[in-house]
Amino acid sequence: MSVKTEQREKQILQAVLRQGKSSVDELASLTGASAASVRRDLIRLEERGLVNRTHGGARVAGQTVYQPFRFDSTFHEREHRFPEEKRRIAMAAAELVGERETIAFTAGTTTTQVARCIRHKAGIHVVTNAVNIGMELSVQPGLDVTLTGGNLRWAGAFSLTGPMTLEGLSGFFMDKAFIGACGVDLVKGVTTIEAEEAAIFRAVVRQSKEVILVADSSKIGMVSPALICTLDRISRIVTDDGIEPAVLAGFRDAGIDVLAV
Repeated sequence: MSVKTEQREKQILQAVLRQGKSSVDELASLTGASAASVRRDLIRLEERGLVNRTHGGARVAGQTVYQPFRFDSTFHEREHRFPEEKRRIAMAAAELVGERETIAFTAGTTTTQVARCIRHKAGIHVVTNAVNIGMELSVQPGLDVTLTGGNLRWAGAFSLTGPMTLEGLSGFFMDKAFIGACGVDLVKGVTTIEAEEAAIFRAVVRQSKEVILVADSSKIGMVSPALICTLDRISRIVTDDGIEPAVLAGFRDAGIDVLAV
């Protein structure tokens, strides 16, 4: 593949990721290439699992339907809550991943979206307790993926927990961690529902230089039973522009870096 073709494919992929979908005509206009060249690029991108071709264009590669969980809709239902907001959050968060970094993803629907947005990157080591993220990224030749091991307790959550997970995480120091949450409160901090899962998330926080919280604005101001960490351990929050202006100002006044997209 020529350098020109490789650059054009990256440009096409970025456009599809940014918009969710795009037509061949739009991509041809963007890249200055012929429609035939764009179609060939889309075929190659689809073969790599990065896009799904549609009639006259392409869209972001769709969510994988994991065969053992095909009758359990809980994860897929959660994926479809605030999908546009999660897509924007994921795009912005993925831009924070640098070359040759070791990064962590905790289990969750928003972190899954971030993971999907780095599939085209290379030289990245991914550590995760999320079975689905490990499965999806393992087929990408440019990514080195480590799945922690552990107990898969909750069907449809894909989240590994327990002593084996903690032991697995203790062997790594991450440049960045991307964590999700069920609640984010200025006073109570970052919280989730299950105490066992919170323990895993805390371990990820301890082992990471930077901790990036990805959460849609419906989670802001909410408090769940299990504490993950206080907000002073969070390097940046990436959320959507639906966050209340007064709440956003409160976070920023407290010295918390918030990116609202």
